[in-house]
Amino acid sequence: MEKGGRINKIAYVILFSLECFFQTLPVKAEEPSLPPHLIQSVSEEDIVEGMLALDLFHCPVLEEPDLEAAYENVRDSVVRIDMGRAYGSGVICWMTEEGAVIATNRHVLEYWREETGVVRFPQGYYAGARMLGSSETCDVGFLLVEKEEIGLRAFSGLRSALADGIYGGLRVDEEIFCLGAGREEDEMIFEEAVLEETDKYIETFGSEMLYGRGFAREGMSGGGMFDGCGRLIGLLTGGTYQNEIAGVPVTQVLEAYWEVTGV
Repeated sequence: MEKGGRINKIAYVILFSLECFFQTLPVKAEEPSLPPHLIQSVSEEDIVEGMLALDLFHCPVLEEPDLEAAYENVRDSVVRIDMGRAYGSGVICWMTEEGAVIATNRHVLEYWREETGVVRFPQGYYAGARMLGSSETCDVGFLLVEKEEIGLRAFSGLRSALADGIYGGLRVDEEIFCLGAGREEDEMIFEEAVLEETDKYIETFGSEMLYGRGFAREGMSGGGMFDGCGRLIGLLTGGTYQNEIAGVPVTQVLEAYWEVTGV
């Protein structure tokens, strides 16, 4: 948001300078001048390229924790992954020149079939996706929704969660929240939770996981775990009837993306 603000300020300065410049130019009475052409039309492709270059697809992050405000900021980054009789959740983590990269659980993608699977976005539209691959070391996999599949106008309206590896500052007993798909196609489930451990080894998953107290429903697997400012801290992976939740830390998500794509 700060970058966008600086760009707007620069634009205003440029426009102001041009206005002053044209006002000071001598004008001959016999040669009436036309107003300067300051606005050039741009295409949807230009807009998308500009947003990618300026890194403007990220959801905003709060300076102070506020779970409900952070939820409003990041809700459009969490998607529903429909696979016929099964469904799960995913998080838009990166917007690239190819399309939107969605992170989810590897066990969710075990049900994925490109011929029948669709990604449903909170904005109300859906699109097919291509599977990029899954990690061999953690419960993470990735889908790619290509720009051509969703269209440039819809693509420009997508937003990605901030998944930059800010992880070391997490505290025990920190309030967090989870987002995932509900049973209805347009249902998004928001659940508050308390983080109890950031590196609890859970044998079921064979790795160190985020562990906390909260509520998780079927279908929320692969959804986002966020801190109070709206930063992605992990992917919700499982829960128990004793209100325990576990998730893959965002550091493992970043490592898995490199493992799968080399990026």
